[in-house]
Amino acid sequence: MILDGKKIAVEILAKVKSEVAKLSFQPVFCDVLVGGDPASAQYVKMKGRMAEKLGIKFKNAHFPESISTENLVAEIKKINQEPNICGLIVQLPLPSAIDKQAVLDAIESKIDVDCTGKVNMDLFYTGHAYVINPTAGSVMELLDSAKVDLKDKKFLVIGHGQLVGKPVEFLLKARGFAVDVARSKTENILELMKNADVIISAVGKPKLISGDKIKAGSIIIDAGTAESEGGIAGDVDFESVKNIAGFISPVPGGVGPVTVAHLLNNVLKVAQSK
Repeated sequence: MILDGKKIAVEILAKVKSEVAKLSFQPVFCDVLVGGDPASAQYVKMKGRMAEKLGIKFKNAHFPESISTENLVAEIKKINQEPNICGLIVQLPLPSAIDKQAVLDAIESKIDVDCTGKVNMDLFYTGHAYVINPTAGSVMELLDSAKVDLKDKKFLVIGHGQLVGKPVEFLLKARGFAVDVARSKTENILELMKNADVIISAVGKPKLISGDKIKAGSIIIDAGTAESEGGIAGDVDFESVKNIAGFISPVPGGVGPVTVAHLLNNVLKVAQSK
């Protein structure tokens, strides 16, 4: 059974649009783009179009790849002060010469709707975040959409990055689930995959997970993205897995649309708090 992220996103966005219409002002959402990476630029445009459809004003702050960390931090601090700003994110990856965390930490925590700054990350891991991590939240939403009793299930999170793997592990453990984590140096990953009832993968390595590596009837949530053969691919070899897994989220059309919906819902939450 396919876990349809597009369908879930449509439901979330309809609620966001309805609530935005009730606000006494128009919230502004800003996405900072550095350089000219085509995939990043396309993703920023997509988020912009979606925001505008919901009644949220979108600002694309585009800077050259040559900008210094110091100057980019200064520009972000200016945006923090703009009227009605209710969400500010930085499109990743940044050029290698830029201090990524210094830039992310420059975002005012109350409008850090991607939860990438240190203040919001610390609040998230103590259960006090202003808003939920959008990607981790979308993984949990897809998991819930399967409507399966997850008690006593074995979970495996593949990848432990700060955007997906680490926060997903935290949210799963907060619900009392037993979670194994596979990192780059984990040697028994094939054994872990074969024994897992639920696999959440966020590595960015196409065809990492194939049908012969998983347990029949398992739930597979693919949060990995990589460019492959001119398109976007996840970590899962969809064709070999779809007839063995009980549930699977596709790429594209799974975690991605729900993540954008949660991101814009976070903008709404900030606006409501104002």
